Amino acid sequence: MDDNKVLRLIHAAGLHEAELVATVAELGLAEVARILIDEVLFRAAVPHNHYPVVVQLTIAHEGRRVDSQLRAVGGKPWELLPVAAADQLVAMRIDYEALDLIRAVFGPGEERSVGYRTTSLLPSGSAAALTSDDQRMNYLGAATQAVQSILAACTRGRPDLGELATRYHSDKYGLLHWFTPHYERHLAGLRDEPVRVLEIGIGGYNSAFGGGSLKMWKHYFHRGLVFGMDIYDKSHLDEQRIVTIQGDQSDPDSLTEIAERHGPFDVIIDDGSHINEHVRTSFRVLLAHLRRGGFYVIEDLWTSYQPGYGGDPDPQSAAGTSLALLKDLMDSLHYEERPPGQERELVYSDLHVGGVHVYHNIAFIEKKLNAEGGIPPWVPR
Repeated sequence: MDDNKVLRLIHAAGLHEAELVATVAELGLAEVARILIDEVLFRAAVPHNHYPVVVQLTIAHEGRRVDSQLRAVGGKPWELLPVAAADQLVAMRIDYEALDLIRAVFGPGEERSVGYRTTSLLPSGSAAALTSDDQRMNYLGAATQAVQSILAACTRGRPDLGELATRYHSDKYGLLHWFTPHYERHLAGLRDEPVRVLEIGIGGYNSAFGGGSLKMWKHYFHRGLVFGMDIYDKSHLDEQRIVTIQGDQSDPDSLTEIAERHGPFDVIIDDGSHINEHVRTSFRVLLAHLRRGGFYVIEDLWTSYQPGYGGDPDPQSAAGTSLALLKDLMDSLHYEERPPGQERELVYSDLHVGGVHVYHNIAFIEKKLNAEGGIPPWVPR
């Protein structure tokens, strides 16, 4: 999957029209349409129509057009029909100018949901195939159920993370964890940005399963690129804007090589082995590859109390756990307040961690310049 083309289109979506026109000309309308259709099909919710329908999405630019026919069957993902199936009964034709659809799907700023497309219900030729009132009513009812998911997918949309976690079968919301409201609180400001997200741990172990969280992040960050790292090969999950990497989070050299090749990142999420030593190694190596203003997230803090993960049930004696790391970061935040003679040699996290937010089983570490200056010496001690 050539994500360089996708990233160029995402970048151009936020530029002046002349730059966007030049990018479309360079990539070619057919390639631009392929990227857009791939994204629309990914975002479109599974339809619930009781009767199969077809929606034609037409993307035009400078006198040329690309037609795509998308078939909806209730309870199944949308399907892109081959060109040879052009005689299908079309419920609605939706026409977009390529520049408008690019901005609607990948652009920053406000939503572009109406006034940027034309629609034609049961285009000429399709209506003639419906020979009775019952057929027309059944088909129109099914079309109403199906078409909305395509129209919604042709905008950036704003489903919350809880909804997306449920749709893509991520365990970050429901049953085991209730993490998504915390993610929303801290990451919402990045949602419109062309971010790079690295999640350690894809899920499913050595099976074909896993990847739900990667899809959730891809949908949430509509302009972002999502990397998933796992000790197992998960390359079967690679798709547009999702890249999987095989690596070992306990190996500093492996982490460094991955970060130098794919970073720097705006968000790093450790949902990997949950072994405390691995968590600490990953943080020590990867913090330097997180952009200022980004977040480093550590999930499943409960393993700090479990000996099987290198934890200790006694919080007072647990020096090498994930929670102990967070407690150390609290001291790092306040290194400037140490009394004279009690200073210690500074480490990277002292200068580059500007906030630590801890919730049940999850922590968000903000990367910021931590150099505000201590309380001046003339203030009474």
